[in-house]
Amino acid sequence: MPARDNTGPVEQRLARALSASGAVSLSDPKFAKYLDQNDKVAVLRDQFNIPKKRTVWTEACRQERGADKVDDGEEDAVYLAGNSLGLMPKRTPELLSEELHVWSTSGVLGHMDHDYQRPWVKIDEHVTPYLAEIVGAQPSEVACMGTLTGNLHTLFTSFYQPTPTRHKILYEGKAFPSDAYAFASHVALHDYSPESLLPVYPRDGEHSIRTEDILQIIEEKGDSIAVICFGAVQYYSGQWFDMEAITKAGHAKGCIVGFDCAHAVGNVPLKLHDWGIDFACWCSYKYLNAGPGGIAGLFVHERWEHRKRLHGWWGHDKETRFAMPSSYAPLPGAAGWQFSNPSVLDVVALLASLQIFDAAANFLPREEADGHVTRRGHVLGALREKSVDMTGYLEILLRSSRYYREPDALAPSAASTRTAGARFTIITPLDPSQRGCQLSLLFEPVESMDWIFDRLRSCGVLGDERRPGVIRFAPVPLYNTYSDALRAALALDSSLEAYEKEGGGGPANRA
Repeated sequence: MPARDNTGPVEQRLARALSASGAVSLSDPKFAKYLDQNDKVAVLRDQFNIPKKRTVWTEACRQERGADKVDDGEEDAVYLAGNSLGLMPKRTPELLSEELHVWSTSGVLGHMDHDYQRPWVKIDEHVTPYLAEIVGAQPSEVACMGTLTGNLHTLFTSFYQPTPTRHKILYEGKAFPSDAYAFASHVALHDYSPESLLPVYPRDGEHSIRTEDILQIIEEKGDSIAVICFGAVQYYSGQWFDMEAITKAGHAKGCIVGFDCAHAVGNVPLKLHDWGIDFACWCSYKYLNAGPGGIAGLFVHERWEHRKRLHGWWGHDKETRFAMPSSYAPLPGAAGWQFSNPSVLDVVALLASLQIFDAAANFLPREEADGHVTRRGHVLGALREKSVDMTGYLEILLRSSRYYREPDALAPSAASTRTAGARFTIITPLDPSQRGCQLSLLFEPVESMDWIFDRLRSCGVLGDERRPGVIRFAPVPLYNTYSDALRAALALDSSLEAYEKEGGGGPANRA
């Protein structure tokens, strides 16, 4: 991984802000507060429920502090796990309550007659326009349905059509396990051997997969590849793949190209239609904040409107759906891939968050050629700006730690002792154009990660642990602050110092 360019746009913006703030350094709380005060989307944080420090403490930490002990447990925690489960919008209970009210007072009539103008027969239509804008698609190319892996299976049923000469699936070698399981199962269902699976790995000593390596494999083996399917943002390393370049190269060799956008949707700007991507799928419980196990979505490019697919009654023409005809008449576009009526409660939980994204579009107006603002900007416009700067700020703070090592300087974990201390590096690409808001921290020795993770919780900082040896920090622009980033960096330093002093053998929850 190349060294960070210390004169890049993020550093320049932070330097100007530091000069204006009157703070003495980037790690001065006064500077983080200044950044928060000048954050134009900071008001969106108030639309989310933020966990308290006491709710992220380990049970041992709560017992040690004591129920009667006066402490800071009622302060907001630093929640940096939105890449695993997004926080709950405050409006979610209200929308759910409205649907429960309709159910309790109208019963089955709620399908057509709805007190809040959300008849259940059209409930998905309330979210697909928002989703289409977020993923850069036409509304007809998006469907709100199912679950992530279920949708992946659905799409592979249509798009993985292997032949004796073209049967391989190209994907990142450390794909999310569910994706890897799905790919292997489709190969097996078509009676092909595991040799049809073509994983791509980083070069030795590196943590990200170079785009040129992916493109070279496509060029060399593309004639045997049926489907290319990467995670748009890699869940473990946080690498945002060059989706447009991969798609262009794949199409040049006659391959179908799709992406799992679970860690990309609501995180990075996507242009699924313009990039010509054939299909994509995603979940909604990470950056889309739809709640645990929330309803998922899929994209099918309009050129595949007539692609063969599995049938279900919700994908049938709306005008005759309830006439229950014996023959199937598919809806045009991605909606034709739907099977069953979506869970209304899941859809409105997603709607609560998408309405906040919609409001975020007003923070970065789009100008016409004459300089007059005539319409709002993209839903991720101002959020992406903040994401780049806040993630860059956190990265700079982390890399200034005495415990930080550059990726190529962090020795592989060997037989270590509990008293050896710990170090960490960042395995996420340092180039903001190759990442979203996630930074993946790899610890050495790898077994130190669990101790440090618990120690961070005792400081009221919650990231997300991924074995082996990684803690993921995701400063989400919708609800995280620059002060959160600073608190996390300081807490990590204090945790590493405690590990060094205690040899990792002391109680990780010690206050």
